[in-house]
Amino acid sequence: MKRTVAIVGSGPGGMYAAQGLLDKDPDCLVDVIERLPSPYGLIRGGVAPDHQKTKRVARAYDRTMGNPRLRYLGNVEVGRDIGVAELLDAYDSVVLAYGAPHDNRLGIPGEGLANVFGSNAFVGWYNGHPDFTDLDPDLDVDAVAVIGVGNVALDVARVLAKTPAEMSVTDLVPHAADPIHASRLTDIYMFGRRGPVEAAFTNVELREMGELEKALPVVDLGHFPETVSAPYMSDRDLRLRQRNVDTMRAFADVDPAGKDKRVHFAFFSSPVELLGSGRVEAVRLERTVVDENGKVSGTGEHFEVACQLAVTCIGSRAEPIDGLPFDERRGIVVNDGGRIAPRLYAVGWLKRGATGTIGTNKNDSLAVVDLVIDDWDGEMRPGRKAADEMLKRRGARVVSFPDWRVIEQIEIDAAPEGAPRRKFVSPEAMLDALAGAAEHV
Repeated sequence: MKRTVAIVGSGPGGMYAAQGLLDKDPDCLVDVIERLPSPYGLIRGGVAPDHQKTKRVARAYDRTMGNPRLRYLGNVEVGRDIGVAELLDAYDSVVLAYGAPHDNRLGIPGEGLANVFGSNAFVGWYNGHPDFTDLDPDLDVDAVAVIGVGNVALDVARVLAKTPAEMSVTDLVPHAADPIHASRLTDIYMFGRRGPVEAAFTNVELREMGELEKALPVVDLGHFPETVSAPYMSDRDLRLRQRNVDTMRAFADVDPAGKDKRVHFAFFSSPVELLGSGRVEAVRLERTVVDENGKVSGTGEHFEVACQLAVTCIGSRAEPIDGLPFDERRGIVVNDGGRIAPRLYAVGWLKRGATGTIGTNKNDSLAVVDLVIDDWDGEMRPGRKAADEMLKRRGARVVSFPDWRVIEQIEIDAAPEGAPRRKFVSPEAMLDALAGAAEHV
């Protein structure tokens, strides 16, 4: 018999764990379980639709999926179709990699007003994630408040600011493209509690904001030091932040001619309340200062900015499944370096929180793979056969990797000229397309 491992979740954390197991134990068998028919998690549902180069990491995951010792069990939800305890009965080890798909909350008055959304929901909506297809934000607005100054905030601002021509080569879904491009939107505000030195942008993404066809980046040069100095940062971080500061200072030189939108980089501004009667109409903020140790404090000076849509980009959290021990403060499953319980492990954002880039998950997952292999005992569990029997008894419609490739090809074939694909935005549509393709074989 061979060792068998179930990985719950097919995003970057799960896929790097799968490849690590295949590489480090030439005999083990790996099943990757995903609740949607479509694999790869945030690569499909979180990476901005105009960042197709970033999405190319899926090619490496395709190669992993094509390994004969790996099976993809799509359209199978753990907690609904099969439980964690049942997976542990069937497999030698279970690795949870279902991510942190829930939005953190600001914790300020007015957060429950209509047309206020977390970034996971809003990004999922314009990426065609099935969980958020019905979000239906009202884009008939003049101004948007994007709360946060990281890459996700840049993504939201950029997608809202780009022209139809700029987005024509992306996989922005029609139910988002139509209202975004019909919007009368003129002003997008990105609010950050701290200053430009502390902003969590990566420079490649930041530079894009100065290259938009019809949108002007707006900065207050008084917020930008000539030289970055922060004793609480490493030399490497200081170099990266200096590049960001230099990039944003250069935004002041962008020619405003022909620009009908403005993207405001509003630093030292802490949201304290969202205002409105039934739906958001403005955001109230307090001006802040940052001391030499990076600690932010309010000045007591408040101001308001009108907006009719607000998107909070302040991080993500997981939620527990099947009664797993959970750290509510950090929004992660309780674990010790990846170990949750005997033979049960966590990787990725579920393990460490929503931090880092796609590539950060690789070394993190490989370290947990080492634990999995080190912990194997002499007992062998029944493996795939037991899991298959449970899924069959419960009538689960399992989507295999070859099934997914059929669905994916239908999306590619349906793409408008220049676009990479036209996404299905519900599991039902994917399964119907698969069934239709089978009828014509």
